[in-house]
Amino acid sequence: MIPLEALGQRIMVLGPSNAGKSTLALAIAGKLDLPVVHLDRLQHLPNTDWKARPEAEFQALHDEAILADQWIMDGNYSRLMPKRFERATGIILITSNHWLRLGRYFKRSLLNPSARAGSLEGGREFVKWEMIDWILFKTPRNSVKYSKMIAPVDLPKVVCSTLPELKALYRDWDLSLPGP
Repeated sequence: MIPLEALGQRIMVLGPSNAGKSTLALAIAGKLDLPVVHLDRLQHLPNTDWKARPEAEFQALHDEAILADQWIMDGNYSRLMPKRFERATGIILITSNHWLRLGRYFKRSLLNPSARAGSLEGGREFVKWEMIDWILFKTPRNSVKYSKMIAPVDLPKVVCSTLPELKALYRDWDLSLPGP
């Protein structure tokens, strides 16, 4: 495993829904004193039920965020990844079993919806069929897609494909889970 510091000061955290991107981003931000950018918060309007911003507005917010000198940015939005690759200094890809990710979705939606890392400001998580469908049937292919997208990018990379690998990453980098 490469040292955390090798990823630099502008780190992309990618992976399918409910893989742990936001939680990892917050843990790294705490360790390296980096500002966190949750792309879901830029894409969606606050105080809504995940209503998307107009595309031009989202792209402008994204483009402004990546110009900063330091950040850890979690989220995918693959149509904008090439711009992030140009500014990033390191990439982390988290993938995991879709059943594990579905369990995380139920846990965050039912047990403590307002405390989820990266949650939408003023929003509340509810169990929705669209999200279940997204996790089980739409995003399993995304792990392969993101792996292919980052392969040619000449940046330091870390890939965690299982929960034990992700736990080892936290342990090896001496990361703490963020509190509520």
